[in-house]
Amino acid sequence: MKLLIKNGRVIDPASGTDDTLDILIERGKIVDIKTKIDGDGPKIIDASRLVVAPGFIDIHTHLREPGQEDKETIHTGSLAAAKGGFTSVACMPNTTPVNDNRGIIEYILSEAKKSAVVNIFPIGAVTKGQKGEELTDMADMVDAGAVAFSDDGLPIMNNYLMRRTLEYSKLLNILIIDHCEDTNLSSGGVMHEGYYSYLLGLTGIPSFSEEIMVSRDIILAEKTDARIHIAHLSVKGAAELVREAKKKKLKVTAEVTPHHLFLTDASLENFDTNLKVNPPLRTKDDVKALIEAVKNGVVDVFATDHAPHTPDDKEVELDQAPFGINGLETAVSLFLDKLVHKNIISLQKFIEMISTNPALILGFENKGRICIGADADFTILNLRKEIIVDVNRFKSKSRNNPFHGWKLKGAPEMTIVGGKIVYPF
Repeated sequence: MKLLIKNGRVIDPASGTDDTLDILIERGKIVDIKTKIDGDGPKIIDASRLVVAPGFIDIHTHLREPGQEDKETIHTGSLAAAKGGFTSVACMPNTTPVNDNRGIIEYILSEAKKSAVVNIFPIGAVTKGQKGEELTDMADMVDAGAVAFSDDGLPIMNNYLMRRTLEYSKLLNILIIDHCEDTNLSSGGVMHEGYYSYLLGLTGIPSFSEEIMVSRDIILAEKTDARIHIAHLSVKGAAELVREAKKKKLKVTAEVTPHHLFLTDASLENFDTNLKVNPPLRTKDDVKALIEAVKNGVVDVFATDHAPHTPDDKEVELDQAPFGINGLETAVSLFLDKLVHKNIISLQKFIEMISTNPALILGFENKGRICIGADADFTILNLRKEIIVDVNRFKSKSRNNPFHGWKLKGAPEMTIVGGKIVYPF
């Protein structure tokens, strides 16, 4: 099917484009971009007063399938992504069984082909069973379709093994994504260690449990000349370490989530398990430092860390509840409302961090940009649209989102994947 997007404000950070343009799509690719394109044959989308951006990419999503389909499936997760404005998601390996071999990679891709409405890219486990003991066959998994490797919420504590991981990844030219947490320091913790954990009588997770592991990763990345991506930065000290690494031009990138930018540990005073996340919500000073890191380029990517759970999982005491926030359907509006509309960052910077940079980091040559020959993946934004977050209207199977009831300005108007409109449904 031919598709013609007309009169949209096209923003493409990769080329520096910010202009009113028409875009012609054919067979899933961009075939023409001009000030005016005429045509009677294509289906026409009038994007007047809307922003046309390269499709948004979430580098950090949990789809739960195989094995935890009561929380999410590839199908429902893809619907949530499409509604949230994401055309591609990279899914973490903490499935059941763990995505640590070719067979699981192939299963995920097969299911995605049958039921997903957005692009699904599997992230393989670094170690077998995510046990931190023995490396997986990364080469075989890359051949099967893995786009990166991570042990997700289980940090690789063994320094020797992490060194070998980075050396192996360099040979394969594949990205390692690390959850930075010294579990010897954080063991048993349920929230940030500080004033509120003492006030509430809850075991805390100290900031330095993250800082120590970020420092370790940066040192090993420098010694091996390998790429490392720091997942969900949450503390000021870790952001400063990444800033210094970038000054030295090391191959270090980092991401931040909405909840770490817009919530603090003070929110946990009501013991809401929907606010329990790892790394935990931190202090006002940490939030301020993370926003500054976004502004000055220390943080490369916005990610959701979409972690769906069932009500039964979350409706327990705080220390018994699993970590995780459902994030695919709220992230874009949160960033637009809290950062773009408040002039903390530009719209171009936002799109760069949620599309252009994730594509570059993951090596997606035909995504994250708007040019002839690129994949026809687009996120069309309505900056004036006002929404009220309602978890009961989520496309995701899960509802564990702490932003229920928030009024936000700016939202996806349409999501296009491979030249096909996948949202609105």
